[in-house]
Amino acid sequence: MAQIIADRRDVDFVLHEQLQVGNLSKNENYAEFNKKTIDLIISEARNLAVKEIYPTQKTGDEEGCVFDKGKVTIPKSFHRAYELFKEGEWLAMAEDPEWGGQGMPTTITLAANDYFNGANYAFMMYPGLTHGAGKLVEAFGTKKQKKLFLKKMFSGEWGGTMLLTEPEAGSDVGALTTSAVKNDDGTYSITGNKIFISSGEHDLTENIIHPVLARIEGAPEGTKGISLFLVPKHRVNDDGSLGEFNDVVCTGIEEKMGIHGNSTCSLALGGSGNCRGTLLGEENKGMRAMFLLMNAARLLVGMQGFCCASASYLNAVNYARDRIQGKNLLQMMDKDAPSVPIIQHPDVRRMLMTMKAYVEGMRSLLYYVGYCEDLKTISDDDAQKEKYQGIIDVLIPIAKGYVTDKALDLCNLGMQVYGGYGFISEYPQEQLVRDCRITTIYEGTNGIQAMDLLGRKLGMKKGKPIMDLFGEIQKTIADAKKTASLKDFALKLEEATNKLGEVAMHMGATAMSPKVMNAFAFAHPFMEAAGDVIMAWMLLWRAVVAAAGLEKARKKDRIFYEGQLKSAEYFTCTVLPVTLGKMNSILATNAAAMEISEDGFGGK
Repeated sequence: MAQIIADRRDVDFVLHEQLQVGNLSKNENYAEFNKKTIDLIISEARNLAVKEIYPTQKTGDEEGCVFDKGKVTIPKSFHRAYELFKEGEWLAMAEDPEWGGQGMPTTITLAANDYFNGANYAFMMYPGLTHGAGKLVEAFGTKKQKKLFLKKMFSGEWGGTMLLTEPEAGSDVGALTTSAVKNDDGTYSITGNKIFISSGEHDLTENIIHPVLARIEGAPEGTKGISLFLVPKHRVNDDGSLGEFNDVVCTGIEEKMGIHGNSTCSLALGGSGNCRGTLLGEENKGMRAMFLLMNAARLLVGMQGFCCASASYLNAVNYARDRIQGKNLLQMMDKDAPSVPIIQHPDVRRMLMTMKAYVEGMRSLLYYVGYCEDLKTISDDDAQKEKYQGIIDVLIPIAKGYVTDKALDLCNLGMQVYGGYGFISEYPQEQLVRDCRITTIYEGTNGIQAMDLLGRKLGMKKGKPIMDLFGEIQKTIADAKKTASLKDFALKLEEATNKLGEVAMHMGATAMSPKVMNAFAFAHPFMEAAGDVIMAWMLLWRAVVAAAGLEKARKKDRIFYEGQLKSAEYFTCTVLPVTLGKMNSILATNAAAMEISEDGFGGK
């Protein structure tokens, strides 16, 4: 039977063979999560995703969300899927059981979300944003705030959002104008307007809890003066029951290119002077609180983009096996030759091979970031904890920026494999392109991710995190050199890694020089080159594991393992040479983009 959404064999390979996550159960934190339990969890997630959530993808796209006098109605099919999602306690998989979580390793939650987000990530944004808002309450809430809100959020009984963006304060959050005035009872009167609020209003839950960034009267300008507030749609009484409406009014929803099933709202806070919020954390420390969740939020967006690519690839490869069109190239001159499945055509195989290699590499990268989080959790060594956190910090802009850039490319290839049918809404590929597109923009555009990598992560702690990452890559290279069939690939990755180190030094020095603007004009190409090297690393690591597995493999596993070797070969021999060219371009750091006058761009 053809796989959909995600390839279970590949999911299991990353979990159990590449990362060996079952070993986490040796630690008391994760003692109950042995291989058998992990497999049961993934099977249950897959069943729910395939049978219940996936059917809502197309209907949700077609129905969309409806705005009427401040109320938003979401697609009907989402309600049953959400109830089943709540019943399974999937919303807070890795969180403390005291607050309704299941205490799972982060890596396992990513594997489950591989299926959930691939089934319909517009639907998954409702519980996803609730989880993120709940994490803020968990991290910064008072005992009273946790008691009133946390369990109902982590259970999915109440929804959650994040209110950052304003009409004049998009990526520049410090320019926000939403204000907070302290009241005698310790609450704050909140006034302002927020836009692009995913899941900001809907009929899925009876209450929605909004963490809101606002500036307290008299606070400093810019990000230094921003505080975080907890603002529920309906006020919550001390006994946990719902109180009066809290003057959080939806003024409209956006008509978008994709993710039609998720409501993207404009919200007016305190339009009638009756919006109340409570401080979440300390005054003027709102941005610091948000940054705590930035890694998890950006990893989630990377997962959203990746899941679109994974689904598009499986659709494409299955379609290519079934679609009969044209003769085999070697039989073109034979008038009696039969038409063949398009998977036999060289250019289709090129597209599928490209998709396969990237999907496999991206899955390993995303799971690996979660695995570093788990290793950090179970470690008793502060230096080790710092090492894993540093690797996570360096990889996050790649896991979000590079992954979503490539995911969109793969969705386009998936549409191309279908030919004209790919452009028609009867087939799934065009929706995946539309849905994937936003992942390169929200939660910090990919240009911002590149600036983060260059401006913050490269020099973090005097470069130790990036050197730790290079150290992990070198371990894989050393392992690969021990296998004759992988030695050439290892040498190619070693060359690219060394070159990346040279480029990183150049970019760091240029960013600290008078040519700083030129450096940042090449921040995105630098992120792309770094991402290529990380992909090659992940694929070589997979190949090392597969080569060892081949020795005792059954026929079906042998085919899978041989496919891993071909993915590493294709990427190393086809993509990495281009990457070296990119790095030469970065080293030149041509100034044309900065030297051209604004009028020189034309358009006037």
